[in-house]
Amino acid sequence: MSKIREPERPTINILGPGAVVKGEIHVNGDFRIDGTLNGTIHCKGKIVVGPTGKIEGEIQCQNADFSGEVTATVRVTELLTLKETTRFSGDITTGKLAIEPGAKFSGTCSMEQPGPKESKLPPTSNENRPAEKS
Repeated sequence: MSKIREPERPTINILGPGAVVKGEIHVNGDFRIDGTLNGTIHCKGKIVVGPTGKIEGEIQCQNADFSGEVTATVRVTELLTLKETTRFSGDITTGKLAIEPGAKFSGTCSMEQPGPKESKLPPTSNENRPAEKS
């Protein structure tokens, strides 16, 4: 079995309007879907589902913009944006979620940060608070 060589630079990949793919896709760069995907996509970059795009299955990527129809289990490590023409049904796990007015969303969403971050809130102890006047 020959080993598939990964490209040195991430590329932009497109599934055009009218195209239908059934199966599993792995990509290092970005991926735009204007056709139909029934299956799984693992993308190290950004996935864009155009207004004519349709996905049924599972999606894993760094960032995503959805404008089409998506019925899937979605895991986005950074930002997922549901544009106003989106019709989404499924489960989302993401770092950040933006939903534009008009987008249709049915399912669950769990927001997780990729790693521990320091809190930017002030300390809750009484040390730095001014004394109350009686």
